[in-house]
Amino acid sequence: MAPGTHGRHDTRVTKQKLLIANRGEIAVRIIRTCREMGITSVAIYSDADRDALHVELADEAYRVGPALASDSYLSIGAILEAARKAKATLVHPGYGFLAERAHFAQAVDEAGFAFVGPSADAIEQMGDKAAARRIADAAGMPIVPGTREPVDVDAAKKEAPRVGYPLLVKAAFGGGGKGMHVVRDAKHLEDSLKRAAREAQSYFGRPEVFLERYVDRAHHIEAQIIADTHGEVVFLGERDCSVQRRHQKLIEETPSPLVDGALRERFAEAATSLVREANYVNAGTIECILDEDGSFYFLEMNTRLQVEHTVTEMVTGLDIVALQIDVALGGSLAGLEVSSRGHAIQCRINAEDPGRNFLPGPGRITRYVEPGGPFVRVDSGVTEGREVPGDYDSMFAKLIVAGADREQARHRMLRALGEYTVEGIPTTIPVHEWILQTESFRDSTHTTTWLEKALADAHLPAQGDLSQGVAGRATRRQDSLVEVDGRRIPVRIFDERREAAPKPPSGHDGQGGEHVHGEIRAPMQGTIVKVLVEKGQAIRAGDVVCILEAMKMENHIASTREGEITDLPIRPGQVVETGALLAVID
Repeated sequence: MAPGTHGRHDTRVTKQKLLIANRGEIAVRIIRTCREMGITSVAIYSDADRDALHVELADEAYRVGPALASDSYLSIGAILEAARKAKATLVHPGYGFLAERAHFAQAVDEAGFAFVGPSADAIEQMGDKAAARRIADAAGMPIVPGTREPVDVDAAKKEAPRVGYPLLVKAAFGGGGKGMHVVRDAKHLEDSLKRAAREAQSYFGRPEVFLERYVDRAHHIEAQIIADTHGEVVFLGERDCSVQRRHQKLIEETPSPLVDGALRERFAEAATSLVREANYVNAGTIECILDEDGSFYFLEMNTRLQVEHTVTEMVTGLDIVALQIDVALGGSLAGLEVSSRGHAIQCRINAEDPGRNFLPGPGRITRYVEPGGPFVRVDSGVTEGREVPGDYDSMFAKLIVAGADREQARHRMLRALGEYTVEGIPTTIPVHEWILQTESFRDSTHTTTWLEKALADAHLPAQGDLSQGVAGRATRRQDSLVEVDGRRIPVRIFDERREAAPKPPSGHDGQGGEHVHGEIRAPMQGTIVKVLVEKGQAIRAGDVVCILEAMKMENHIASTREGEITDLPIRPGQVVETGALLAVID
């Protein structure tokens, strides 16, 4: 079967049953491709996702555990048991969770399912950033100076002067900006190392970190590739992901406005050489930094589908998920024609309030209207009345547009953002509108560090008390679902209940929540990662009381007054609700 055709009448494809080991918008996106290909889709869900859109859209759905990710979406045993119950033939990991865990790919293979992704060996060697740097070096791709192997605190103190400040502390076995911190001088090195190691352990199950020279004025470019088992490697174009905050991408586009034909040819050659050097199969992304003189340097390879794969699809007309499935089934990429047309931009829509220092705001969506019109695409995991849980990442949708050129795409994105209506929770829509209208973005002079500095002058307003949105009467679907032995089964009943939207975090300074009569309260639901003070301790304004993790983000909860800690009813690992008392200062 020729790549890209994926016909319903291909019995090799239509006899397949694919389990999606993920949730939210990426699960919905994969389900839709399965439906087009005639493949039966199987969703998994935690207790927090019983009423999620991906669960409703899938052909079948199986419960894998409670809300806590480690007991559900990270539980390999529960996921494989669901695959066995469903009689699945393929497993797609999406991105995040287990997508870059080599032992998951190995377990899927050993259980007799086809893994829609690279081999466990490829995930392991490219997921180890030190090993990946060696492979890139052998393939002839330039690498940023840094430590060759992971380091501990003592070794890092010795290596830092050689690498040079500013430097980057990075998790050795992870990505997505987690476990990554910029260190500009020696006095902050130890604290950054410990924090990066703690985050790496929390997100990726391994605490190792390494050091890398930090390039201040850099663009982030990446190569989308796909390779098959027959030796074909295809470059699908580059993307520019330079609009970042805390190493998290907010806006992505293709092609990069800084890459011309000659540079693109060099970049494609280096990327495909690296893929061949690594014996890599399936879709992957090679991330690099581009400095001011047009030189690029290897950062890491993401051994999975990327969040921003959508913009590549918009300009090439190719379905990357369909290509992934085809490759996993042994298909060949020979003859695949890649031609890009126009320009595409993606905005990540997160449940965060930019006016409150991007404070996460999980809750129920009381009104939801997606934009439409020519060349507008929305990949969403929600609908009106659904919950955005605080247990997982804050991104609930992606808005993608395409235009004949970058300027048309920019105007189209502004139009689409203006049509996008979300009530009941805060969103990042206002900051996207602001970014797209800045001179730096229009002129493509922005860098990976530009946004954090520019936001200081943005003066974005907080999004108010969202609980006053459209709540009132909510009629639930006639086709309700019951759970029998961990499997969802539709039952037609009539269930009209009054459900008010939950009250989201109320106004605060974005640093540590409300402070009433010396009380420090949780600005959001989350887990206490670390308590940094003791009862009876003197504290100054600005001192961090604890670290609260919510929606995969660490939030440093600080005191706004001087005094003494007289009550401290929290402990590491404790789950707290919005408004819960964290400390009392007198």
